[in-house]
Amino acid sequence: MAERVAPDVILLDVMMPGLDGPTVFARLRERPVTARIPVIFMTAKVQTHELARYEALGAIGIIPKPFDPMTLADQVRRLVGG
Repeated sequence: MAERVAPDVILLDVMMPGLDGPTVFARLRERPVTARIPVIFMTAKVQTHELARYEALGAIGIIPKPFDPMTLADQVRRLVGG
């Protein structure tokens, strides 16, 4: 879907059924069409070593859960740089 839609940014949950977020992220990076799409992880796993792992993968940011839906758009804008 990301190849067809070409989103400006992808919010990717770390824990999902089937494939986890880091695996999906790796697969996005393997494809030329999606390799440069910025990815923001959303997770309840926010220990220092976990955050460092997501940043090391190349995510532009992490939004901790639970998050405030009223401020989510602003958080994403700040992380994307817009």
